[in-house]
Amino acid sequence: MTLFELILRGMRKNIKHYYLYYFALIFSTSLYFVFATLQNDSTVLAASFGDIQFTSVFNAAGILVLAIVVVFMIYANSIFLKRRSKEIGLYQLVGLTQSTVARLLITENALLGLGALLIGIGGGALVSRLFVLILMKLIGIESAVTLSFSSTAALQTVIIFAVLIGITLVQMLFKVYRSTLLDLFKADRQGEHPKQPKTVLSAFMGLLGIILIATGYLLSSQTLGENLLVQLLTILGSTILGTYLLFRVTIGWLFFQIRKGMDGQLGLKNSLSLAPIMHRMKGNANSLTLITVLSAMTLTMVAISYSLYYSAETESRAMLPYDFIFENNERDAKSFRSELEKRGFTFTHGAVEAVRLPGTIGKGKEKEKEKEKEKEKEKEKEKEKEGGRSLLLLAAEQLQASGADIVVPDQGEAFWYTGLKKATLGNELDLVTFPQAVDFGLSGVPVSINLTQGNDRYAMNYSINGDQLVMAEGAVRAIRKQMPFSPEYEAIRIDIYQIADKNERAAASGIYEEYVKEKEFNPDYDTFYKGSLRKFGLIIFIAGFLGLIFLISTGSILYFKQMTEAEQERKSYTILRQLGFGEREIMGGIIRKQMFVFAIPLAIGLMHSIFAVKAASALTLSSLIFPAAIAMSIYTFIYFLFAVLTVVYYRQVVREAL
Repeated sequence: MTLFELILRGMRKNIKHYYLYYFALIFSTSLYFVFATLQNDSTVLAASFGDIQFTSVFNAAGILVLAIVVVFMIYANSIFLKRRSKEIGLYQLVGLTQSTVARLLITENALLGLGALLIGIGGGALVSRLFVLILMKLIGIESAVTLSFSSTAALQTVIIFAVLIGITLVQMLFKVYRSTLLDLFKADRQGEHPKQPKTVLSAFMGLLGIILIATGYLLSSQTLGENLLVQLLTILGSTILGTYLLFRVTIGWLFFQIRKGMDGQLGLKNSLSLAPIMHRMKGNANSLTLITVLSAMTLTMVAISYSLYYSAETESRAMLPYDFIFENNERDAKSFRSELEKRGFTFTHGAVEAVRLPGTIGKGKEKEKEKEKEKEKEKEKEKEKEGGRSLLLLAAEQLQASGADIVVPDQGEAFWYTGLKKATLGNELDLVTFPQAVDFGLSGVPVSINLTQGNDRYAMNYSINGDQLVMAEGAVRAIRKQMPFSPEYEAIRIDIYQIADKNERAAASGIYEEYVKEKEFNPDYDTFYKGSLRKFGLIIFIAGFLGLIFLISTGSILYFKQMTEAEQERKSYTILRQLGFGEREIMGGIIRKQMFVFAIPLAIGLMHSIFAVKAASALTLSSLIFPAAIAMSIYTFIYFLFAVLTVVYYRQVVREAL
């Protein structure tokens, strides 16, 4: 048999056994090519995002795809090389030199990698328009976009994946030149024999793993403060280390206790399920930890992006309660109204009286602030400026008349509308206890106000300057009369417009743009909502496909490992068949084993993601329960498919055992 015939034989064998690996590689190549095409095609970016530069977002997505593929390819290739170790040893045993064997493996892998690369680019070119249509649908754009084949994207993809394939070739060279014949023939038998663990040490380490995971869960459920980075790193480190100890020590120790409780009499099903897991649990700790953490990250990423996208309208309305506003500009407000009436739009118009003046919330009641001022007397004036703020006093009855869901406070009281608490992690409402006194300092306004409640939304559009305090209308007018004549104290009239029909609102947005000055920040609801929809639509588009690659990669790694273990256990199945055990009896133990192998990392990953989603819910206005449940259901279903494929492969091995 010539070297070329050996190469063809190896390629046919590899494609037959590792079709999932090549499918994942082709899919990753296609997705990277699509991201590179979108990144390099200015017509798509201009049509979808206008002046906003999202090239860096696609670039970051491409880097993430590469990071996933690098880990996947290196890990999968190491599994394949371990499985082919005996074949490599036989080549050398029959007289082939190490350089010839290396050349054979490199040529074989390079041809298969080149084929996957070409198919991936071709597939990416074919489905790129479909990807663009999905993106357009997500961001709410119905205009047709033409997408041509990008030679720049193709060249970029070829260079990147050629480097990745080159890394796997280096792995092969190390395997051939750094392994002895004895190592090659013993590679597939390097399972761990379960030794009786040291009772005290194993119990301590196993308990430590559970404690570390519980600590990560506890920290994730607490409010994230100023030291956000430290908290996140602590949570991640504690959870990952705890997961590793769980797989490395805890589960193996529990299984050993189960076997000890059975006095070594495991029976057929437990011998085919419990015993192999005990043999390999320590060796699989790294991969199972990686799979579990990636699963939790994927589920959290998809759930958050899904929630952000579908809550864009709700969050936009919380930021901008009114469609259009005019501050102290009755002339433009009347002109805008005339334009709306001229076009026959149905709208509601109202006016809200407000007062803007300097003041301090909580001054005189917070002991910590007093101590700080006493310690730093030299900087007292500077601190007063920092402690003071611009307060916007709004009449509750007038807001109610405009259709807002506002409760009128009692006389001498006010409600604080800070905006979205979830928009910022260090929001003041998390640190403030009510009631709080409002001090107007040297304003000369002899009115005492107590803040009795905080709200995580805005009462007026957030573009209006000042912390929004809602008070009874009489209190606002009383303060307005007593204000001194100074530029710092303003009596404000805010004209507000609401348009129920979406199409009319979009058309009115174009009219409103003419009244907004060039450097003035005064967004209308329709423009803000569509901008949020485009931003979050892009996020869910990227998160969805990255999550799919995560799924395929982690599921494939488990599948490849089980394929390798099935080949290693083939002789055991032959002996069992010769002893008279039927296929159904053997498959009963194998199915139980697969339930452990796939269910344990999936269950722990789901638990991690539940607490991660719970922590991430502080960043969004809407609930993450529904999107998280959908993501977890899809993830579980796809993992179930990989488990079914594994069982089918085992069944084939068992049938071929005789």
